Amino acid sequence: MNPIPISSKKTTFELIAKTFHGLEETLAQEIREIGGKVIAVQTRAVRFETDQKGLYRANLELRTALRILKPIHTFKAYKSNQLYSRTQLVDWSEYMDVDDTLAIDSVVSSRFFKHSKYAALKVKDAIVDQFREKIGKRPSIDTDAPTLRVHLYVKEQEVTLLLDASGDSLHKRGYRLESNEAPLNEVLAAGLVLLSGWRGEKPFFDPMCGSATILIEALMIARNIAPNLQRDYYGFLTWKDFDANLWTEVLEEAEARIVGCEQPIFGADISEETLDIAINNIERAGFEDEIDLLVGDFFEQAAPIEEEGCIVMNPPYGERLQPKDIEAFYKKIGDAFKQAYTGWEAWVLSGNIPALKRVGLRASRRMPLFNGPLECRLYQFEMYKGSKKTAFKEE
Repeated sequence: MNPIPISSKKTTFELIAKTFHGLEETLAQEIREIGGKVIAVQTRAVRFETDQKGLYRANLELRTALRILKPIHTFKAYKSNQLYSRTQLVDWSEYMDVDDTLAIDSVVSSRFFKHSKYAALKVKDAIVDQFREKIGKRPSIDTDAPTLRVHLYVKEQEVTLLLDASGDSLHKRGYRLESNEAPLNEVLAAGLVLLSGWRGEKPFFDPMCGSATILIEALMIARNIAPNLQRDYYGFLTWKDFDANLWTEVLEEAEARIVGCEQPIFGADISEETLDIAINNIERAGFEDEIDLLVGDFFEQAAPIEEEGCIVMNPPYGERLQPKDIEAFYKKIGDAFKQAYTGWEAWVLSGNIPALKRVGLRASRRMPLFNGPLECRLYQFEMYKGSKKTAFKEE
């Protein structure tokens, strides 16, 4: 059976952007803002339609995307020989040459295919055998930095083959080479800031800043800096249809959209060692003159500025503490809010939901999020002036 071309000559095509559970709607809005047409908001993913420029912009500019995938072929398969033969319906010479390298990533949830690695092996064999049958030579495998990374997704008998446009997770912005014990993923950090609605219109503070991820992502949002402007590797850079001139245009347009930030951004941590890590990350991001770091105990210090502002924080979840100790810790967070941050709003992410309820303030909003596999909640607290009731009430 001769392979048939799968790629479309249409100027637009479908992409899938992967994200964390809870950030899907935020990602969909980001996609709309760069001109993409959202097709469907799914669990941990958004399907959308765009063109070649939109594909480049999605990788460069989407703050809450983990990876951009391009579906190229969908079919049904019940047996491994069907998986093999129907993968060969794609003319793989459209996407790579025999001297290029290949990697296959697989996610399989199927009673027909029990082992994801075996399914990936059949797809790999189908691709390299197609080249060998045509020209007597087969591409090599490179799992670290291949020319073409293919994703295999199997849901029961439904099989989808996708090209990985990102090449590596988009949370790897390039500025964070060091981290503390429990670093917050850059994509999740950006999502927290976007969910807070803060865009640089008032002071910003992360009082338990760790390696400064939230601070850096917040400043990039305020200044409209594309999150992956420092990144030098994407999967699409080695695709056969890569348009270098279009990519240069996308980069130049992104740089032209950068603006200043008039409001101060503060971070603090009780650990000087942790702040040293934060300083190094901030310097790598090029923001050493725009983010102020303070060393000290949040519970014992006044607000860093007299003006009202926005707090976004990811306090410890208490894995190494007794339940009573972590509940007391969160109660102290609420006490600090009430005593020193009247007029501010605070957004607190935690994977310890019982402790989060001990803050002692009524949460204006509660949003479920996942920090990796850990189920979390993002609570918004508004420290109103005057007599507005602030006693926490569980709804």
